[in-house]
Formats: sequence, C-alpha cells, structure tokens
Amino acid sequence: MQTTLAVLFALLAAVSNALATVLQRYAARTVPLSVGLRPALIGELLRKPVWLAGFGAVVAAAAFQALALLNGALSLVQPLFVLELPFALFIGGFVLHRRLPPRGWAAVAAMVVGLGVGLWAASPGGGVDRPGTGTWAMALPGCVAAVLLLVLIAVRRPAGRVRAACFGLSAAVCYALTAGLLKDATQVWDSDGAAAFFTAWQTYGFALVGVAAVFLLENAMQSGPLVASQPALTLGDASVSLVLGVTVFEEHLRGGWWLLPMLLGALLVVTGAFVLVRVPLVRTLVAPDAPR
Repeated sequence: MQTTLAVLFALLAAVSNALATVLQRYAARTVPLSVGLRPALIGELLRKPVWLAGFGAVVAAAAFQALALLNGALSLVQPLFVLELPFALFIGGFVLHRRLPPRGWAAVAAMVVGLGVGLWAASPGGGVDRPGTGTWAMALPGCVAAVLLLVLIAVRRPAGRVRAACFGLSAAVCYALTAGLLKDATQVWDSDGAAAFFTAWQTYGFALVGVAAVFLLENAMQSGPLVASQPALTLGDASVSLVLGVTVFEEHLRGGWWLLPMLLGALLVVTGAFVLVRVPLVRTLVAPDAPR
C-alpha cells in the first residue's frame, strides 16, 4: 500500500511541476524581456493570475513529493520525475493549442516503457527511514565535490553542448540531494512533529540545495542546446537518486542479470529524452526566449 501511495504522490508531483512549468512559462511570455536583471519583473509577474497559479502548482508539487518520499524509497520516487517533461508537453500542447508530432509520441512512449522496465528490474525498496549523521557527513561532501567539479568544467568551456551538459548534470546532483534531504526531513516531521521539522538541519539543507539546483538548471539552459542539458538532467537525477538511495538510505536494488533490463530501460529513457528535446514545443515550454 505504501509503495502504491509513493508512486501516486510522485506522479502527482510530476504533473504539478509540469503544470507549473507551463503556467509560469505562459505568464513570462506576456511580459517584456531584457538582457539584464530587471527587479520589476517579479512585480509584473505577481500581477499575473496565471503566474500565481503556476507558483501554487510548485507548492503543491513540493507537498506531493514530500508525501511520496514519506511513503516510498528515494530510488523509486525520484526516477518517476523523468515523466515531468512528457506531462509538460501534454499540458502545454493543450494550453498553447499545439500538437505533439508522431516522433514526439514515440519518444514519450520510449520514456514511459523505459522507466517501467528499469523500475521493474531494479525493484527498489527497503532501507532506513533516518540515515545517521555520519552517513550524511560522508555523502554531502561527495555530492558537493561532484557539483563543484562539474561547475568548474562548465565555466572553463565556451557555450555549447559540453557546458550545458555539465551544468545540467550538476543540477541533477543537486535535485537528487534535495530529494534525499527532503525525505529525511519529512521523517523528522512524521516522528517528532512540526517543531522538530523546522529546527532540523535537513530542512534548511534541502531548501538551500534546492535553490542551487534551480540556479544551475537556469545556467544549463542558457549555456547550450537542450539536447545536451535535458538528457543529462533526466538521467543524472535518476542515477544519483539511486546511488543516494542505496548508500545513504540503505535501499535495496536487484543485481545480477537484472542489470541488463535496467540498462535497457535507462537507454530507452535517454533515447526518448534526446528525441523529445528536439520537438519545437519543448523549446517553447522550457527554453529561454531571446531577449528583446
């Protein structure tokens, strides 16, 4: 029952995030763009009901993700977020009156089938509710070091595929770490109450890392083509979440010959993502507009 709830809440979180992407993107297209930082932009967006609805969807997504992580394994919940992009396309196509071409539908099917095969083969589960402080003391520096290394590589490269992919992968590490800290924080709330939640270091940790993830993702989209950044983000988030699930939360994955269908599933997801980011509707929804 808990696994079913985890999957349900994770899918609701992915849908909510997709809805937020579409609504906030739609609202942002109605205000003037500029090259430099424009503080007045926030005020203009706050007067847009569509943007406020998108912000509400972000809050709902965070709540659904917390409930999913409370009921299920990190290595089960986070990979389901690869469906956020297909959901955004369905919603965006309806809102913008655009149709997904046949190759887009084929890409979505590949991602769904690949995700299903991969999770079926891995069969993630088990684990501990609250990792020890010593475990986090080893995991956090490793994640931070990986992010810093990827950012260092990115800033030393000119705008292009490598720069975008490095920023995308660094964002993926941050998103996976955010989910791990959020899972730990929700367990604090569940066992010790709201007061303990708001005084736990994990709560402020996932908030801080989450902001860093958004910042790095914005840099990824500004640095090069989506065909480089989006697959890195999609596969990176799922892969790092699996690693954190196994090493930090002691979750169990099937091994042996089950690795073959797991790899097949990952290949289908990545192939689908590569095709999907070439669909014009995707650029409309998630790529930054040119300044004017």
